[in-house]
Amino acid sequence: MSPSYDSTTDTSSQAQRLSVVVTGGASGIGLAMTRQFAAQGHMVAVLDINSQTGPDAVAEVAKQYPQAKLSFKWCDVSSWEGQYAVFDQAYREHGDHIDIVIANAGISDPVVGALDCTPTEFPRKPNLRMQDINLNGVIYSVGLAVHYMLKNEVGSHLPNSRGSIVCTSSSAAIYPFPVSPLYSAAKSGIIGLVRSMAVRLEERKIQINALAPGVFETNITPDKELFKAMVITPISTLTKAVSQFVTDPSRTGQVAELNEETITLRPHADYADAGAEHNIKMFSKLGHA
Repeated sequence: MSPSYDSTTDTSSQAQRLSVVVTGGASGIGLAMTRQFAAQGHMVAVLDINSQTGPDAVAEVAKQYPQAKLSFKWCDVSSWEGQYAVFDQAYREHGDHIDIVIANAGISDPVVGALDCTPTEFPRKPNLRMQDINLNGVIYSVGLAVHYMLKNEVGSHLPNSRGSIVCTSSSAAIYPFPVSPLYSAAKSGIIGLVRSMAVRLEERKIQINALAPGVFETNITPDKELFKAMVITPISTLTKAVSQFVTDPSRTGQVAELNEETITLRPHADYADAGAEHNIKMFSKLGHA
C-alpha cells in the first residue's frame, strides 16, 4: 500500500457532507474518531506519520464505510510546511471547505525522567521532540483550521458555525503527572491554547474545545502490560464527547475530561480577586500583552 490512499467514492454530493481533518488519525483514539466520521458518510482526510500501517488502516475503514470519502496523507505534524501542504490538499479535494479539525496527533514520552539529574552528572539537554508534536503540532493544526474555516459561510455546513476544532489534551494536564512532566507540560499547553483561542474565535463563529482522556487501550503506550493495571475508558465515551462538541455551536472553550463512562467538563480556575480579573480582561481589551 502506498503512503497515500484515497477511497474511490462519488464526489457529486460533497456539498452535503462535512469535510473533516484528523491528525494522528490512523491509529489509537485518532482512528476511532476517523471511524466515527466515516460512519456518518463524511469526507475525512487522515494525517499521520505512520506510512507503514496507516494507509492500510484507512483503507480498512473505507471498506467498512463505502459511503464515506477517506484519504491517508503522510504528515509530520511538527512541520508547519508539511501540515499546510496537506491541509490545502484536503481543502481542495473536499470541495473547497474544511468544517471539522481534530488536532489529535501525539506521542508518549520517549525518555521517562527527562529532567532528572544528580549534582554530580553532566546535565542532559531535554529532548523536546514530544513538545514539537504534542503542542507545536496542535498549534499548527489550530492555525490552519482557523485559516480555512474563515472561508466558510456561517451555517453552510454546521449550524450557526463556520467550523469546529477539537484538540486532544490529556487528564495528565489536569492532575500532576510526575512520570512525565514534559508530557504534562505539552498537554497543559493545549488546554491554555483552547481556552484562550475560544474567546478570540467566538465572534467569528468558530468553536474550539479540548478532550482530556483518561486511559484508552491504544498503541501510543509501548508497554501493553500497563493496561492490565489501569481503569480503561471505552471508546464510546470519546465519540460521545466529540459528537457533543461538533454538533453544538454553543460549546466552546470547554475541556471534557473522559474517564470510564463519564464526561466531566472542567471549568477554568476562578479569578483570585477582582484585580486579577480586571487585568486579564484589560489585556484582551487592549489587544496586546
